[in-house]
Amino acid sequence: MTGWRLGWMVVPDHLVDTMNRLSQNIYISPPTLSQLAAISAFQAFDELNGHIEVYRINREIVLRTLHELNLDTDISPSDGAFYVYVDLSRAGVTDALQLCNRLLDEAHVAVTPGVDFEDPSTGLGYKRVRFSFCRKTEEVEEGMRRFSNWWRRNMLLGNDGRGDASECVGPSEGESNG
Repeated sequence: MTGWRLGWMVVPDHLVDTMNRLSQNIYISPPTLSQLAAISAFQAFDELNGHIEVYRINREIVLRTLHELNLDTDISPSDGAFYVYVDLSRAGVTDALQLCNRLLDEAHVAVTPGVDFEDPSTGLGYKRVRFSFCRKTEEVEEGMRRFSNWWRRNMLLGNDGRGDASECVGPSEGESNG
């Protein structure tokens, strides 16, 4: 319940005391209204189960599309989240930020670059992206349809197999950077 100063964390046993002390200092005394609303929210089983089912369906749409594009070889499990984190380095992606900008500008699809989630010193964030599936099923279907069409048009076509999105990918094997 974002902004209501309520929630929970799952942490390793050795961090429980530290996290308790930290949260007590940050979130002292949530408003009574927030506490009462949280109790009601946890009792809305039908609604919560409905959200879980929508997320399951939406996750399958994302995974199916990634599989159809052969982009499902390096995916972080999405069992407890509403997004899929994908390493696109096998597809040659070396600039996920540029890729995401192009997807937004050209396909009107918002995908988050991995640079927002990785240690900058590793460079891994430039090869990874995150697809969220927390929207209505129809919106996820449309977004993945647009992504698939864009990917096929820009990343799979052309003599070098890269289409016209070469600024998003590094050199082919055997090519040099200089």
